[in-house]
Amino acid sequence: MNIHSDPAIDWQFLLQSLQQGDTRALARMISLVENEAPGYLQVLEELPGNSSPRIIGITGPPGAGKSSLVDLMIGHLIEGGRKIGVLCVDPSSPFHSGALLGDRIRMSEWYTHPCVFIRSLTTRGSLGGLHPRVIEVSDLLKAASFDCILVETVGVGQSEVEIAGLADTTVVVLVLEAGDEIQIMKAGLMEIAEIFVVNKSD
Repeated sequence: MNIHSDPAIDWQFLLQSLQQGDTRALARMISLVENEAPGYLQVLEELPGNSSPRIIGITGPPGAGKSSLVDLMIGHLIEGGRKIGVLCVDPSSPFHSGALLGDRIRMSEWYTHPCVFIRSLTTRGSLGGLHPRVIEVSDLLKAASFDCILVETVGVGQSEVEIAGLADTTVVVLVLEAGDEIQIMKAGLMEIAEIFVVNKSD
């Protein structure tokens, strides 16, 4: 692999480490792809295509319980002996571009688990509920041979439906008092789900 990039970045070493299951290499490569480091497009083209884990997207309005659901899903999948990759997207502030990565609190039990990799991302101003490089980051997780990838969007409204284009299965988490039957029939978020989850807890 001949990649013309920053000589300080050893892409070949990172790629080999990624394929060997090194989560530190995966985390480093995600950061480089996020920041569009020189050579990242060529590296993405070199990713092996021998792993096709199922991508499950979890979306819904703010405060519906997406992170709590993902936390429980991780536990269920781990009990089944699976290796799980999780991407959690949080909103960036329109004023200072920072973000509160609340998922780190909700899923703190799993951050040191050897079969779980969790990465928090921010929207970086992108519309649609996802990170602008979420497809590329998902490709890195696929190359790392996870059995399942969970992608949690930011809290979305009616029209942020980009997750449906990424996920094999889309889960929409809803709360009670979200509208009547006319609201349910409207185009947008309610059309993209394979699974609806109604959260009745507070």
